[in-house]
Amino acid sequence: MQINDLPFGTTDWASIPATEHKGETGMAYWRTRNFGPIRVRQVEYTPGYLADHWCVKGHILLVLDGELVTELEDGRVFTLKPGQSYQVADNAEPHRSRTDIGAKLFIVD
Repeated sequence: MQINDLPFGTTDWASIPATEHKGETGMAYWRTRNFGPIRVRQVEYTPGYLADHWCVKGHILLVLDGELVTELEDGRVFTLKPGQSYQVADNAEPHRSRTDIGAKLFIVD
């Protein structure tokens, strides 16, 4: 990734309106900023959240709070706690998220 034409700036994430995204169960709340082709999000999953699809988008994801379980379509499962991250390329390994207790994430894609 090369970041071009992006002047220095700050983001007060609490001031960004959240959008609701329903999962198979639970809800996701996204606070999103776009910087050219780069999307940056603060995402909160409610307890019991399960994504309603297998995602093929590439991400760099950091868990800020809670616990995130990421399943890969090939059967591998990863549990991430605050301070842990994952990275995956576009169209590389389909994945989906779930959480029993809720999670707060920072995602760049």
